[in-house]
Amino acid sequence: MYFFSLLFWAISFFASAQQSVAEIAEQKIFENQKNKLLSSVIRATLESAHYSPRKIDDSLSADFFDEYLQNIDRTKKFLLQEDVDLLKNYRYDLDDQLSSDRLDFFNLSMEIVEKRNKEVQQIYKELLAKPFDYTTDEKIELDSDKLPYSKTLVELKDSWRQALKYQVISQVANAMNLQKKAASKSDTVTVKSFAILENEARKSILKRHDEWFHRMIEQSNNTDKISVYINSLTATFDPHTSYFPPKLKEDFDIRFSGTVEGIGATLSTKDGYVRVVEVVPGSPAWKQGDLKAEDLIMKVGQGAKDPIDVYDMRLDDAVKMIRGSKGTEVRLTIRKPDGRVLNIPIIRDKVIREETYAKSAVISDKNDNGLEVAYVYLPSFYSNFNDINGRNSADDMKKEVEKINNEGIKNIILDLRNNGGGSLMDAVNIAGLFIQNGPVVQVKDGNGHVQVLSDKDTKVYFDGNLVILVNSFSASASEILAAAMQDYRRAVIVGTKSTYGKGTVQRFTDLDRILPARYNQYKELGSLKYSMQKFYRINGGATQKKGVIPEIILPDIYSYIDFGEKEEESAMPWDEINAVSYTPTYNYIPNYVEIEKNSKERIGKSEQFNLLDERAKLVKQENEETIDPLNFEVFEEMKVSKEKELKKFENFGKKVLPIEVRNLTLDNVFFQSDSTRQEINKEWHKAIEKDIYIYEAIHVIEDLKASRK
Repeated sequence: MYFFSLLFWAISFFASAQQSVAEIAEQKIFENQKNKLLSSVIRATLESAHYSPRKIDDSLSADFFDEYLQNIDRTKKFLLQEDVDLLKNYRYDLDDQLSSDRLDFFNLSMEIVEKRNKEVQQIYKELLAKPFDYTTDEKIELDSDKLPYSKTLVELKDSWRQALKYQVISQVANAMNLQKKAASKSDTVTVKSFAILENEARKSILKRHDEWFHRMIEQSNNTDKISVYINSLTATFDPHTSYFPPKLKEDFDIRFSGTVEGIGATLSTKDGYVRVVEVVPGSPAWKQGDLKAEDLIMKVGQGAKDPIDVYDMRLDDAVKMIRGSKGTEVRLTIRKPDGRVLNIPIIRDKVIREETYAKSAVISDKNDNGLEVAYVYLPSFYSNFNDINGRNSADDMKKEVEKINNEGIKNIILDLRNNGGGSLMDAVNIAGLFIQNGPVVQVKDGNGHVQVLSDKDTKVYFDGNLVILVNSFSASASEILAAAMQDYRRAVIVGTKSTYGKGTVQRFTDLDRILPARYNQYKELGSLKYSMQKFYRINGGATQKKGVIPEIILPDIYSYIDFGEKEEESAMPWDEINAVSYTPTYNYIPNYVEIEKNSKERIGKSEQFNLLDERAKLVKQENEETIDPLNFEVFEEMKVSKEKELKKFENFGKKVLPIEVRNLTLDNVFFQSDSTRQEINKEWHKAIEKDIYIYEAIHVIEDLKASRK
């Protein structure tokens, strides 16, 4: 009887296993078909809709191959030279594979990568199991572009040995430095030996690599893998054309609009759990009150349904369960840092991240009695295309200007630093707040048709002095606005040597919408963002690659490093078209020369800006020096020498400048209604009081006032 029971169990298990193998095979066939469909629809869309479509030929194939090879092993710590040589057989075949909907190269590359990943996991675990020799006189090259691929697994292991040893040395040196500083301030600090710190560093680095491999390798799915392949193709067209899987497109929309329906918590992973990084002030989770930063989410339940364990779940899958429609309930089982386990019910709602929206403050220069400047911070040209009643940057800027006018303030500093762009029409409408009417930007499509986008509202909403702050990260719509104000002589542009130089316009296409119903089983393909237009200044010049060059150029950390769109290999070229008719407003800025001269004199005498210039030169030097020692004593000497060199910069940006910052009167009620908002606002004001760029912009305003008298 026992024998037959055992035999029945064995047959059942075998049948189950066979079914599982069959299911896996079926899943692979499905994924392969979906990948082919995705590749085909992306190629067709790029060929028909891209501003400057590339011919699918050997030239594209070679670029596609090189980009993909970099993307699957940027550090050269996984593939061997023999793997690269094998894959190189396809270097001029990828165009043919695209045209015939084949994925031979992609599938082969994934087999190789998966094989090497398993080998590398064994390598780093073995290497971190015991101390390295920190006395040998060897060095490591930190720039992977200068490194060859390893010829053998022995060479690959030695490459990993050097990299891991460098990480341990760096961590131990930092720990010893912190320990030394702590011991100098207190006699009760326990001073750990090198051996203990070294052991702790290896354990920490092992855990970090285990988590990375688990998250990026073991938890990666078909969508993750094919996305790398597809985005290697899109990158050959231009740097801003890319494929967005459904989850990434959803995240993009949230960032662009500043709103999401959910609980209002920023999440990450920690030890297999979903960790709460931040609870958004004013959000449903914040109002409920029990969820805090550092809580671990163990289970997620939808209303009265049984909760689902989210331990070791992909973060994006867990986030999808936690987000949901306004008015629905999610129940979180969480573990507090002290070990308590709580069940927290939260009613989802629209979550608004106030820091993503325009905001203002009033700045007074203590050295100029009576001068008040409105400072407006615009983080992006946001707009909610999914909600006609949603917030947008143009309407919000108009409201800020109205509040400024209500207080009788005649000076504005508009801060577009780190503003990467957004809605083109919002940039046009914001420009219209400062000019009477007229063209703002020219837009050309791939067929050569040029459209002029204009401000048609004849009202000037702000008639005072205007300074626009920019930096190397001000891009796209920021450059449209800055360029228009520069061409109209309506504002003085103050900032780094140039803006980013992104002069192209992108559009999203929902790939599911363009597929016939017979492909429904494969849908949820995501979206393609592709460049479909270039924009030009009203004077005819493109901002593409060149960016906008300010009238007042200030030092920054990247002053001596080439940076921006011009550094992208696949960037579209600079060109120009005919100018359009427009009338500069000479009365606002009668004398650029005098304003620029005064600024140069101030910068030359400024201790802070001179320090920044020195720091920028060091950054250039550090960027060029890519070899570091792996002998601990030599490394520590180098680190001490660098710390001495950097000591003069330790107080940079901490000095409180002679300015006062307050809220606009109409904003006081908003901030006073909530203690968290008050604290965030107070910290923002403190940052303004230490910002040397804002301080120089105030001086430019003063010069503007003087020149208009």
